[in-house]
Amino acid sequence: MKKKFENELSAEVREKMKKNLVYVSIFSIVMVFGGLTSAYIVSMGDSFWLKTPFPISFWISTGLIILSTFFIEYSIQSSKKKKPKGVRIGILGTLILGLLFVLFQFRGYNELIDNGIYAARNHILINDGRYGDRYEIMMDEKYVDVDGNDYLLGKKKMKEEDFSDLKKFMQQFKKIDRNKKTKFVENKRFKLLLNKEYLSFRDGELYSNDTNKVKFTDLQQLNFLALHVLAGRGDFYVKGKIGEDFHIYFKGEELTYKNRLLYRKGGKKPLPEFLQRKAIETADSASSYLYVITFLHLLHIIVSLFYVLNLNIKAFKGGFDNGNYLKLRLGALFWHFFGILWVYLVLFLNYIH
Repeated sequence: MKKKFENELSAEVREKMKKNLVYVSIFSIVMVFGGLTSAYIVSMGDSFWLKTPFPISFWISTGLIILSTFFIEYSIQSSKKKKPKGVRIGILGTLILGLLFVLFQFRGYNELIDNGIYAARNHILINDGRYGDRYEIMMDEKYVDVDGNDYLLGKKKMKEEDFSDLKKFMQQFKKIDRNKKTKFVENKRFKLLLNKEYLSFRDGELYSNDTNKVKFTDLQQLNFLALHVLAGRGDFYVKGKIGEDFHIYFKGEELTYKNRLLYRKGGKKPLPEFLQRKAIETADSASSYLYVITFLHLLHIIVSLFYVLNLNIKAFKGGFDNGNYLKLRLGALFWHFFGILWVYLVLFLNYIH
């Protein structure tokens, strides 16, 4: 009798220790994400800030992880009632939904990239290779202009077939190597201007005033411009129309964009020149935070899935058939926590980002 009591007491102590270890781990993770979201808010307060829609795939993954919490809870309740089939259905459903969560997270990142939102080394506005800073293009004897992310010809948005021809012409400037001879080909429909001077094509190279070979540093800017044209970017890295598909803020105040200048919303005068330059030079910290916060959560989910996989193996071997569901409960604590954490991050990033 005494030995049985000691065993029961020992099991109870071990359970409390394991739970406390889980709670400490959860607290540490809360501190990490609390620090990141706080840094996000602080960084947003005194800078140019990009706000973009949340990827549809992230919303789908939100539904999946919420649903998965019901499955893991069902497995625990089934173990309590000693229903092996319910345990296996619940824990297998959790694993499948967790894997789908990971899949849709990566789909969400692909959506971001397709919309011109990158994890690092990106700006809000185009900096290097910005159209008009050094290079201009004439097409059919008309100047090509840029308005936001639209390319204009004759003050009207360029037709799809014309823009396709422009892309084909700019394709040759996509790769430029200092150590390799260029093989540029003239197209009678297009003319290139560098610093308001027409460029000529000769022997696969570009010349200004027919005599001065274009410097490599200028060719690099042409390379950047070509990449922007091929990606369909005008003045912004993110695709779409400002005020509709994305928003730019400065110190919490929304901005508008016209004539290639930033204005306070409803304002008649553009921002001062130094702020216009600052906006062009400002990195897109908002998107970097978005990737860091969501990917860090995703890593935790992936690690947790290995534990869920181990629970599946044990469940299908009958490890929870006798009602001993401690491991299931510990796994569920983490899984519920990551589900709640993701919902918090979704709400935070959706309404703040």
